[in-house]
Amino acid sequence: MLSRTRARATLAASAAALAGLLVSTLSVAESHAEDQSTCRPDGMYRTPGVDVPYCSVYDAEGREKMGADHQRRVIGYFTSWRTGKDGTPAYLANNIPWDKVTHLNYAFAHVDKANKLSVGADSANNPATGMTWPGVEGAEMDPAFPYKGHFNQLNKFKKKHPNVKTLISVGGWAETGGYIDENGQRVKSGGFYSMATNADGSVNQAGINTFTDSAVDFIRQYGFNGVDIDYEYPTSMKDAGHPQDWPLANARRGGLNKGYAALMKTLREKLDRASAADGKHYLLSVAAPSSAYLLRGMETYQTTKYLDYVNIMSYDLHGAWNEFVGPNAALYDDGKDAELAKWGVYTAPQYGGIGYLNGDWSYHYFRGSMPAGRINLGLPYYTRGWKNVNGGKNGLWGTSKASSCPAGSGLTECGDGAVGIDNLWHDKDDNGKESPAGSNPMWHAKNLEKGVVGDYVTRYGFPADTKLTGAYTRNYDSTLVAPWLWNADKKVFLSTEDEQSVKTKAQYVVDKGLGGTMIWELAGDYQYNAGKGQYEPGNTLTNTLYDAFKAAPGYGAKRATTNLPAEALDLDVNFGEFPLGDSNYPISPKVRITNNTKTTIPGGAEFQFDYATASPNNAKDQSGWGLKVIRSDHTGNNVGGLKGDYHRTSFKLPSWQSLVPGASLSFDLVYYLPTSTPSNWTVSFGGKSYSLAGDLARGTKIVDPGDGTSGGTGGTGGNNGGNGGQCTAPAWDKTAVYNGGAAVSWKGHNWKAKWWTQGQEPGVDGVWQDQGAC
Repeated sequence: MLSRTRARATLAASAAALAGLLVSTLSVAESHAEDQSTCRPDGMYRTPGVDVPYCSVYDAEGREKMGADHQRRVIGYFTSWRTGKDGTPAYLANNIPWDKVTHLNYAFAHVDKANKLSVGADSANNPATGMTWPGVEGAEMDPAFPYKGHFNQLNKFKKKHPNVKTLISVGGWAETGGYIDENGQRVKSGGFYSMATNADGSVNQAGINTFTDSAVDFIRQYGFNGVDIDYEYPTSMKDAGHPQDWPLANARRGGLNKGYAALMKTLREKLDRASAADGKHYLLSVAAPSSAYLLRGMETYQTTKYLDYVNIMSYDLHGAWNEFVGPNAALYDDGKDAELAKWGVYTAPQYGGIGYLNGDWSYHYFRGSMPAGRINLGLPYYTRGWKNVNGGKNGLWGTSKASSCPAGSGLTECGDGAVGIDNLWHDKDDNGKESPAGSNPMWHAKNLEKGVVGDYVTRYGFPADTKLTGAYTRNYDSTLVAPWLWNADKKVFLSTEDEQSVKTKAQYVVDKGLGGTMIWELAGDYQYNAGKGQYEPGNTLTNTLYDAFKAAPGYGAKRATTNLPAEALDLDVNFGEFPLGDSNYPISPKVRITNNTKTTIPGGAEFQFDYATASPNNAKDQSGWGLKVIRSDHTGNNVGGLKGDYHRTSFKLPSWQSLVPGASLSFDLVYYLPTSTPSNWTVSFGGKSYSLAGDLARGTKIVDPGDGTSGGTGGTGGNNGGNGGQCTAPAWDKTAVYNGGAAVSWKGHNWKAKWWTQGQEPGVDGVWQDQGAC
């Protein structure tokens, strides 16, 4: 993950393992005795014909069970390369705050030349399976496992902390299209790009099958609870991802998303089958981009239904890859982002003034297709920064342009990244030189703020008598929720995180109902050593998250915010035929509705769906179906955050166009900022409204009026417990006058008038607000 870190030397897979943590015969029997469907998270795909043991991980509300004092996720990335063997400070499994985290993602495994999941060749130098740390207290090997290294340590500590789940994370910036070999050299093997997508852009199902089979074998062998896919990036946007991968990836751009979808579906199904066999549900997650540019080329991210949860990389929003000086991980937009302003985002009317380089925007993007509780906000425990900054407020929204760019970056223009003592965790470019980026662990940034040269600097190649130039003054913008250090003498800007920003972001997670947070990476956290008068690696920020979450209410487990019908029809909705890359503006897919029932959907039937407020409320169709937005939970710009989750739209089949069983109809949809797959669909005809089975809502009952199955109670009413009862409000009357707040029923829904109206039909004219099915 990240251009950002040296994904070096994940080396080998060792031989046989005790599958770690075997489930007892009793627990398997108890798991299967439950009705597993009651525990399935809202909107999550289940492999047909497989009794997935969801209740081993989720409760009856579909919320993940993480321990009494863990109401929200605290997911930490634990990396392979901070072993201490190169002389720099180690971060090992015994340094993890096991009682404060809920999940650990081990970074990274890769896709090898045979399309299998791998951590490299087995050897004593393999950090994952072979390395040892003699004399390091707490890092002793557990002889119960036939492998050593980090994997031994992770399973040793899981014995003491059984509620903590571990996932193997595959890919990352450097290992998406290749991998790092045992000599620390990057091998351009094709990785995800060629494993999932053929050279002609078609799906490589054979490669996907090989990889997914190996993934199941791998987690069983090494005791992991699931798989985290960090594919950077299956987007149609040109020159995305690692520059060394561009020749391979760019040639496949048009098919990357299809390959990604096939990969995630196959992996979900094979994990489900393994879960049923092993009596414990295996998790599947992804590290997802937060950049609207990348997401635009990932279509509507139709793979979210296969995931237990998504970890948003809501950082790297600004960095030295360009000249625009701004926060690494702002929570909100402030309407002043210099990069967005240059490209006219704030002034172009089609964007609605919505700034999209912030965590709140990226959360709302995914909220369009997922419950809040299946979304985790990313937090960086590292800095980004520039030198020679011009303008801005103490550097914020200033500019910094370099005369040349790092070798191998693929850039012809870039920012003037901070170097030296301001770039402790730097990568190296293709010539082995320091890559300017202002990348530091937060414990080093705290020492810069304090004016201290830590005693560790000699281990990073600096002289013991190193002196700091100028003062690093902390600044904080409460609108952005972003701290930074500004050195006026050096014109250095370092974007940071600290207790104030992390506490505010944690409260945001609680208030919005998010599932939790994801941390890149745990080794950047800090604590103060009063004896030495300096900051060192520690757990201050992670403790802040734990404290904020331990007594929080349960996360948001429902996708819809209004009641939906309990009965669902088997209609499939697919978004496809997206124009590719830079041609994909405005965003204009074809929406195909397929009727899998025995019932004809008549002309004039009304469809409604929600889409995320990450895109403005100006969606429309170009097919004459009259699509219009009938409710907006947010209007205007998003300075300080988007106020609601959804826009609700309505359209009708043309009066002359019915949808017979087995047939499909398509219309052209247009919208202007990316959104994940629209959800919470309904269709109304014959005086009754139905949900759509493709939404995978909890508790809905699939019916088919055409074969006499309609009219049942419908279970628990989908996401929100609505029972599809009789409408008690008076029926809408075309001739009547209604004042604001008046309640009526019409076509199986309750409606409330926003203002005075007469003759304007509910569901057709925006004066009426849909109060849900009745």
